Amino acid sequence: MEFLRRDDIKRNELPGRVVQNAVGHNSALTSEKMTVSFCRYSAESGPMAPHNHAEESVVVLDCQNAFVCWGSGPHSLEHRAELHTGDLMHFPELEWHVFGYEEGGFLDALCIYGQVTNIRPEEILDGRK
Repeated sequence: MEFLRRDDIKRNELPGRVVQNAVGHNSALTSEKMTVSFCRYSAESGPMAPHNHAEESVVVLDCQNAFVCWGSGPHSLEHRAELHTGDLMHFPELEWHVFGYEEGGFLDALCIYGQVTNIRPEEILDGRK
């Protein structure tokens, strides 16, 4: 077994979030079969842009005034749900979504993919050619 404390994982500051790659390629713990990352969304990182990627499950570890929007395209996120600690979201491959929060809010989540390659949309689409 490998054991790791979250505080020991490198923080990658990206637009809209801070990501800590825990398991997978280029992560604190190496895996050839799965990708697991801690993600924090807050005003410190700025707003997140709508995005899509490989099939993903997201567990809400902690949040305040946070929400998720999803839908058929980056400009047509027809659905919205408030988030609460312990909630689970499962996004199908290439479904558009975005996490957000009201003033003073945040989202702390665990993001899980069942793969280590073909996660980004361009990789998925290239693989289908």
